[in-house]
Amino acid sequence: MANVQVIQRHAHLAGAVKLEFVNGRDGQVAKAVLTAISNTRRANRDPAGTREEEATAIQWTLWGKQAENAAQYLGKGSHVNIVGRLRNNNFEKDGETVYGMAFTAEDIDYLDSRAESEARRNGGAEVEDGRGRAERPSTAATSRKPRSTRQPAHTSA
Repeated sequence: MANVQVIQRHAHLAGAVKLEFVNGRDGQVAKAVLTAISNTRRANRDPAGTREEEATAIQWTLWGKQAENAAQYLGKGSHVNIVGRLRNNNFEKDGETVYGMAFTAEDIDYLDSRAESEARRNGGAEVEDGRGRAERPSTAATSRKPRSTRQPAHTSA
């Protein structure tokens, strides 16, 4: 049976990673399931030249240590790149052929910084940035004032 390589880039997780332990050949093995959504933009052929976004959601299965790490470090909204394989999952049930597909992750890149990841896992709580200052990484970029309205770093006395 042939496998097809699938690459999902710049995706975000639709929900929490679901971790469970199942029986394998060598005892218990970790299995995680996550749903990653990536948006692609398509140019329409209308005169206005508008662009339309199309979302693609893929349910991935991860195994072993990779599954445990994903459950520990990823949460809803985490940004990832995933490379994996697609496999036919056809079977017979009551004389009928049931068609299915299974996506198995082989490599997953975590695109969020450590501070962003911790903030997501803590439910948006503030996180120290390593220099003793608390920050909210998810809103820090959008809550900045324009430079012209900020106070100067120092004033002459």
